Amino acid sequence: MTSGTMPTSGSTAIAHGTAVQPLNLTPAVPRTPLERLRWAISDTLTITQRSMRNVFANPLGAIIWLFFPVLMVVMYGYIFGGAMNVPGGADYLEFLMPGMFVMTMIFGLTETMVYVTTDAEKGVTDRFRSMPMSPVAVVAGRCTWDMLYTLLVLAIMLISGWVVGWQWRDGLGNALLAIALLLWLRFAMLWVGVFLGLVIRGAEATAAVQVLVFPLTMITNAFAPTNTMPFWLEPFAEWNPVSATVAATRDLFGNPGAGSSWMAENAILLATFWPALIVAIFAPLSVRQYRRLSR
Repeated sequence: MTSGTMPTSGSTAIAHGTAVQPLNLTPAVPRTPLERLRWAISDTLTITQRSMRNVFANPLGAIIWLFFPVLMVVMYGYIFGGAMNVPGGADYLEFLMPGMFVMTMIFGLTETMVYVTTDAEKGVTDRFRSMPMSPVAVVAGRCTWDMLYTLLVLAIMLISGWVVGWQWRDGLGNALLAIALLLWLRFAMLWVGVFLGLVIRGAEATAAVQVLVFPLTMITNAFAPTNTMPFWLEPFAEWNPVSATVAATRDLFGNPGAGSSWMAENAILLATFWPALIVAIFAPLSVRQYRRLSR
């Protein structure tokens, strides 16, 4: 190498007599299936830790998200509960709590959407895509953190229910199955949130989706029996995927109000089927949309 000549950007030159050997600084891409799996797991954990640090950097926002469902329990249970009649004369809080658990799983959709939209608008997602990292890590890491966060929220909700007098009455095994169905629904809604976060741009559009999520939880059996609704609204409420999980968890927790219709009698089956269908639709759409960013 002649005097005064500098190595070009992105490589280093080493002189061995008259030979010049460039050094490749780009990390080797895993080639075997096992190496790809380790690569994906490592990068997914890194994105998960990033999401966790973002929450710790804004603890007030996290606290609001955690305790908003508790506020909803107080509002619906104690403000409107006195005017509600549950079939059989059962306690309204016993009827309400499974619906509140499910509503919390649905509202998590908007939280996922906001985080994904924010990263996409700030260019963070594009920077991740330009880096030598597993292509599934960004989505998988976001999903992993959201599910861990959901476990914490659900634990707070269960404790809140116990404080106000709610309890499961049909054994620990059925209670764990009910919790699994709640998490299964949250997992499905998570993919909806990821897809919407990648597609929607702007605070106004995001706020509009958040407003539209609310009727999805209201036109259900979560807060009132469907047979008290107008005849044209009752079928929609009965076949709403949210209603299936509410009825299934009421049945498994041993709480009143599961209902006697075909949908209620097959609620556990429907509570398994609906989220599976949602995942089958929105998971591929989310991956496809992620790959198409900035094209």
